[in-house]
Amino acid sequence: MDLADILTKDQIVTDLKATNRWEAIDELVDVLVATGKIRPEHRDAVVAVVRKRENSMSTGIGFGIGIPHASTDVIQEVVGALGRSRRGVDFEALDNQPVKLVMLFLVPQGQFQKHLHTLANIAKLLHKAEFRKALEEAPDAETMMDIIRQHCGKK
Repeated sequence: MDLADILTKDQIVTDLKATNRWEAIDELVDVLVATGKIRPEHRDAVVAVVRKRENSMSTGIGFGIGIPHASTDVIQEVVGALGRSRRGVDFEALDNQPVKLVMLFLVPQGQFQKHLHTLANIAKLLHKAEFRKALEEAPDAETMMDIIRQHCGKK
């Protein structure tokens, strides 16, 4: 699974309001609820599992990237939401730099290999400087989605 498989333009927030990682997680989980990817009654459980994972170690991996993720039994397929912050979010990242791109994803419980594979694909793609720059400069969610599809080899 890669970003083009997980995202639609409706799952992209072009201007995160969040100032810290907890607000960013809440904002992106709300996008998943709004787009029907998770049920409203599961929102709090999803936030709790992502926060629990994030408390064990920040998923701010450096280079302005945060990839909060978790496994949960309330979904049947991998789902995600991408947020962009122009001013940067305090993610307590490994390099202590503000995070500009936050990619939240969830994997169904028990799919450990899919979880690792998805995380690796997302991290590899977001480590490409030209890809990050293109996303950061894109004027809207549709353009961001086009950039993602191009970099994932999808039309």
